[in-house]
Amino acid sequence: MRITVAAVLIPLAVAIAYAGGWLWTALVTLAAIGLFVEWLAIVGLAGATRVTVPGVAALAVAGICFAIGRLDAALIVLAVGFVAVVSIAPERRSWAAAGFLYAAAAEIASVLVRLDPAKGFAALIVWVTDSGGYFAGRGIGGPKLWPRVSPKKTWAGAAGGFAASLAVAVGFAAFDLGRVGPLLMLSGALSVVSQLGDLLESAVKRRFGVKDSSHIIPGHGGLMDRLDGFVAAVVVAALFGLLRGGADGVGRGLMVW
Repeated sequence: MRITVAAVLIPLAVAIAYAGGWLWTALVTLAAIGLFVEWLAIVGLAGATRVTVPGVAALAVAGICFAIGRLDAALIVLAVGFVAVVSIAPERRSWAAAGFLYAAAAEIASVLVRLDPAKGFAALIVWVTDSGGYFAGRGIGGPKLWPRVSPKKTWAGAAGGFAASLAVAVGFAAFDLGRVGPLLMLSGALSVVSQLGDLLESAVKRRFGVKDSSHIIPGHGGLMDRLDGFVAAVVVAALFGLLRGGADGVGRGLMVW
């Protein structure tokens, strides 16, 4: 089931990422809404409708603003949504706020990074980090990375994922999509961040005694289970690109040296 679902979803996601535009924005928005809802479920706020509704509404309206090119309006809507979630949350307010920020950051970063030549780089780094980590971890095994938080992850898996990410950087440089030195440093950093994002989600689930964020994806669990590393990596990639290229050139700031 796990392989079958991946065989269907991966080509679809890649096709939408390649197409970009409103299709990509719609996918990102739906994913952000799913992340927020799953986060609330994990921290015990699944039934808090008055928290869920304003948060989901803000993420959805922000997605529409992104689709029509109004970044400024999207940020305002998300800021209002954050205030609403924090103000209305009946309990565990800090966890509700963190969940909205997590989903909003994923939405903003995913849209910004896709606007320029960086499209696909951060996602591919996370993808190969996960795959390389899985095969190295299963094939080599050995000492655990952080057993208290994630009992299955090993140092061998972390090293395998890191090595796979460097191969992506070399591949991009070979096709003249960036300089090899900066890309190696960037891919290595994003690989580490991706694995830290994975551990963060594991820590949150363990804190609340939850195994999977949901069961929306057969054989894989929830959106957070699949996108935890991507969220961390794409947010860091967007911040880095923003510092170098500004709001209108996040991708160039990330990839052009």
